[in-house]
Amino acid sequence: MAANQVHDQPSPLNEVKSLDVEQQTKNDELDYTKRGQWLRAAILGANDGLLSTASLMIGIGAVRTDIKTMILSGVAGLVAGACSMAIGELVSVYSQYDIEMAQMKRDGSTDNMGVEERNAEKEKLPNPWHAAGASALSFAVGALVPLLGAAFIKDYAVRVGVVIGVVSFALLGFGGLGAFLGKAPIVKSSLRVLIGGWFAMGVTYGTTKLVGKSGL
Repeated sequence: MAANQVHDQPSPLNEVKSLDVEQQTKNDELDYTKRGQWLRAAILGANDGLLSTASLMIGIGAVRTDIKTMILSGVAGLVAGACSMAIGELVSVYSQYDIEMAQMKRDGSTDNMGVEERNAEKEKLPNPWHAAGASALSFAVGALVPLLGAAFIKDYAVRVGVVIGVVSFALLGFGGLGAFLGKAPIVKSSLRVLIGGWFAMGVTYGTTKLVGKSGL
């Protein structure tokens, strides 16, 4: 009877192994969450680059139909947008980094740590430069889509049609991927992104056309 009770008691070694497995599972889930957040942010940045550059090119193309002007406007949009995204992300993430470091000091959680432990804790915080680089790169990748679509087409009407076509296809793809990562309805989200993109390009084209005809 006593022997059975001894065998029924959980082994300390098994408890330690169970805790290690649970901790590893939590770490894996945290890493997956971080990767998902970074990927989703990259998709949103690419979508911004895609839509803003395409709208700029189509807007300028409403008053200047030559390919050189249209491509130059797209390149300017790519460079300006990527720099803006990088600087904005750098400032934002640096602010978050400073707040979290100040909170750690107030809590006294780093007082009893060695140099290596402190560095390990800092590595867990978001890196402003990595965030800035990723934001600029994702914007530039998105902006390249309409630029490449228009680069080798001389006829104005065909060029605009190709730009709208490739941008629409990319909007559907980005919208669907973002919805998948966010566990949202893929078809509904993709169509919402597509319709929003058409609206942005249409408003930009119409406004620029109107201003161009007014002689301002």
